[in-house]
Amino acid sequence: MKAPKEDFEVNFKIAFGICQCSLDFFGGLLDFNSGGKKVIERLVEAYGFTTRQALCDHLGVSKSTMATRYMRDIFPADWVLQCVMETGTPIDWLVSGKGELKTTAVTSLIDVETHELKNGEAIALGTYKFDPIFLLKEIKSALAIKTNQHVYICDQEDTTISDGQWLVDIEGKLSIKKINLIPVKKVIVAGDGFSFECDINDIKPIAKVYSVICEA
Repeated sequence: MKAPKEDFEVNFKIAFGICQCSLDFFGGLLDFNSGGKKVIERLVEAYGFTTRQALCDHLGVSKSTMATRYMRDIFPADWVLQCVMETGTPIDWLVSGKGELKTTAVTSLIDVETHELKNGEAIALGTYKFDPIFLLKEIKSALAIKTNQHVYICDQEDTTISDGQWLVDIEGKLSIKKINLIPVKKVIVAGDGFSFECDINDIKPIAKVYSVICEA
């Protein structure tokens, strides 16, 4: 049974972010205007199908749409991300053919505690359902924070302050800030269009941000 539409969309955005990271790893050399034929053939293999028609049926696309992308060699980014989510196939293999085809068992979505920041307070929204393959292994206690049209995936157990983005408490107000450590026991705090310097003990780290989803 497929996950609800809203859960699929959240996980799709995470997958898209991972795809962007993969492009950075390959030095941005991938051309999204070509390579479609080989990628579609790898999609057929990843799903265990023997024909492109079977892939069409699974993706819910017409034969003409498949033929157009295949003949024009158009890179099917949306299909790649869907395949990663549904089969666990390594995205680098699907995109470039490098590495090995190794699928992982499809796992159940997990609930992640979600809050929205309003006027410096965290308002509980319940939970988002995430595919665990898109939660980094480093995250031990996931927390999702919504603010300014973004969802920040944080780790509540990571509270030893370091360079990066954080959910912090400053004078009783919660916010997402970029933190940079400077000598001696001081930090530069940036966010919302301004920055300031303060003692490291003036801010309380709540959770470290590991990934960001844009909802816009």
